[in-house]
Amino acid sequence: MRAHSAEEAFLITRAENSPEEQHRARVRRYLVLMAFRVPALILACIVYGATHNGLLALAVVALSIPLPWVAVLVANDRPARKRGEVAEYHYGRHENDAPSISAPATVIDSDVADPRALPRD
Repeated sequence: MRAHSAEEAFLITRAENSPEEQHRARVRRYLVLMAFRVPALILACIVYGATHNGLLALAVVALSIPLPWVAVLVANDRPARKRGEVAEYHYGRHENDAPSISAPATVIDSDVADPRALPRD
């Protein structure tokens, strides 16, 4: 029996990464984005010290305000689709069900004009 090399390996499943790997990747993205917030605040202090312009320093701080919100949105996003991956969604049937042609829906009309005339349980 011959051992296969890495060049000969091929994918036999469409399985996604494990939930633990996905969680680690999301935490890593969150931490990277949040790591920009502290340097932005330090940069605002440096800008104010160098220029004595409060509006410019405030602009740097204002740019760092939405970072936590963006970090949470990016971290909670699903993994990106791979190139060529098609979204598969089958409305109203499961994967193993064969497609079928259904009969047109039957409409039942009611002669009851007053809803209070309906029998009660």
